Amino acid sequence: MIDRRGFLKSVAGLTTGILLSSACAEGGEENSTSDRLGPLLPMRKFGRTGEAVTMLGVGGWHIGGMEEAEAQKTLETALEGGIRFFDSAEAYQAGGSENRLGKLLIPKYRDDVFIMTKTAARDAVRAREHLEASLKRLNTDRLDLWQVHAIRNPEDVNERIDNGVFDVMLEAKESGKTRYIGFTGHTTPAAHERVLEHSDIFDACQLPINLVDINYESFIERVVPTLVERNIGIIGMKALANGGFFGGSRHGQHGPRPKVVPNRVSIPEAIRFTWSFPVSTLVTGPDNAKQLQEKIDIAKAFSGMEDAERQKLVEKVADMAGTTVEFYKT
Repeated sequence: MIDRRGFLKSVAGLTTGILLSSACAEGGEENSTSDRLGPLLPMRKFGRTGEAVTMLGVGGWHIGGMEEAEAQKTLETALEGGIRFFDSAEAYQAGGSENRLGKLLIPKYRDDVFIMTKTAARDAVRAREHLEASLKRLNTDRLDLWQVHAIRNPEDVNERIDNGVFDVMLEAKESGKTRYIGFTGHTTPAAHERVLEHSDIFDACQLPINLVDINYESFIERVVPTLVERNIGIIGMKALANGGFFGGSRHGQHGPRPKVVPNRVSIPEAIRFTWSFPVSTLVTGPDNAKQLQEKIDIAKAFSGMEDAERQKLVEKVADMAGTTVEFYKT
């Protein structure tokens, strides 16, 4: 326990290195600026890219799953609330998420937002096809970030490497079809470790960071330190375990399993915990505009988390760690 406490404190202490103002860890407020649309949420450095991104981003799977009117309202809420980071993937709703962003967001706001999408391709031919289709659906000639999507284990990584997917990622960056490249996954840290063992081509990495992660197959313990060391931008996800904190066992759903929220911790506590680590942005998946506004309000109020509070929260949920809550892990 002493070693883990020391580890968490040391990793969380690295958060100050990505802030664009003073001491989140000391209780100070993060810096925010404005653009032509209005005030931005606090900005954080995005690894070695030299970019700064808003500390909160919008998850594309949820945008694609909404009725169009609610999706429009949610996107407007995001922009008005100072969010400029938007996530999607070719696999979401079979391209439906990308189509929606390409229709509702890109035409008016392309120059104002950071657009990320992803490919689950397992070979070079399919990866190239996905890239061209994503650009078309998103109604843009260049992505800000394109990621290898949902790596499952080391064998999966090896297959994609052997089949040329990583080569296509580099081609896309060199050709200017994407500014940056990255990789994502949520099943096991071993997959991320394999990517990092193989190469250092990626500018960003998306991975789960939440209260229960630290006690089972921990991405925080096994992956985050290497990402920080290499100055790779960290995109946090599943701060509420993709519904697992609400007893769910399916993507984005609540359910009857033991509940982290509200039985043990609150939503603000869980999200603040994730932001207390060196996460450039946290991709959140709102069901509607009201839920997104709640996350925006938490971001605006965020002023750090002391080590004692962080440790207390981890201890509150330590017995809940494992695949019951993080059902997406192996």
